Amino acid sequence: MVVPSLVGVAETGPPYWRSVAETVSAAIDQLPQDQPVVIVAHSNAGLFVPVIVEAASREVAGCLFVDAALPSRSGPTPVAPPELLDFLRPKAVGGRLPQWTAWWEESDVVPMFPDAQTRSAVSAEQPRLPLDYYEELVPTPVGWDDRPCGYLLFGPPYEPVAEDAAKRGWAVDHIPGRHLHQLVDPGAVTERIAAMTREWSPKV
Repeated sequence: MVVPSLVGVAETGPPYWRSVAETVSAAIDQLPQDQPVVIVAHSNAGLFVPVIVEAASREVAGCLFVDAALPSRSGPTPVAPPELLDFLRPKAVGGRLPQWTAWWEESDVVPMFPDAQTRSAVSAEQPRLPLDYYEELVPTPVGWDDRPCGYLLFGPPYEPVAEDAAKRGWAVDHIPGRHLHQLVDPGAVTERIAAMTREWSPKV
């Protein structure tokens, strides 16, 4: 398993999606050649899965979206819908947004973390993304989903997204939790990811 860091992708300048795809592709190249490649994307990263699949130098066995946004069925995908952009624009200072956890009320943020130490560690890695990162359109190459895809839901507000995944014919599973549940119960989330992707390849 490899977890590529996307902290610095916004420093390369637009189009940011290309930097995301290239960074993940380079990480895939680090995997043993006999290990099947499965893309697991959380949250906003789900929008970039099609360009990641296209950029990968190796065949991707499947794609799993974990409490994640989905790419458009066809045509480019906006990184943020108009209502989110309206919410974000007043928060930008010098073209940069505050860290993601600072967008929301403390009463919404605190329950997502298991403890203050974990929150501090995550916050230390949060970049201040440029506003135009969220104004981008991400390409949706035809055929990116010609492989098994699935969706693992934690909870609100991603239920409609999970329903969309089901309508696409994907396997959908549910672990009740908040958006960062992988930090709260990493063992259970890892086990469910493994179970959902195991049939995609005998070695996964």
